[in-house]
Amino acid sequence: MNKKVLIVDDDPRNIFALKLTLKARGFQIESCTMAQEAIEVLKNDNDFTVVLMDMMMPEMDGYQAIKIMRETPSISHIPVIAVTAQAMPEDRQKCLDAGAQDYVSKPIDVDLLMNAIEKLL
Repeated sequence: MNKKVLIVDDDPRNIFALKLTLKARGFQIESCTMAQEAIEVLKNDNDFTVVLMDMMMPEMDGYQAIKIMRETPSISHIPVIAVTAQAMPEDRQKCLDAGAQDYVSKPIDVDLLMNAIEKLL
């Protein structure tokens, strides 16, 4: 089973922590610090199990990025887990409405994240 995760976060420390956690669980990891770059990565390789998308990024935010993904036939099937520091119930709904399959708030609870990923495998 291919377990490949694309982490999209403008904070390298978040990427670093997630990479360590997921690599230890047997995932292959790619990462980007910009949403536009993530979309290009996905267009070139649409074989990702899941995208962990930070919702608050400069230039293009996660909401815009997910919308573009959902409108791009070659990558529209790739599940997205929204990752955000905004943890209000309406934020979760906003992420799901944008096209994310699931939502995890920061600071990330690894067990919740792994449950969210495993539901998609």
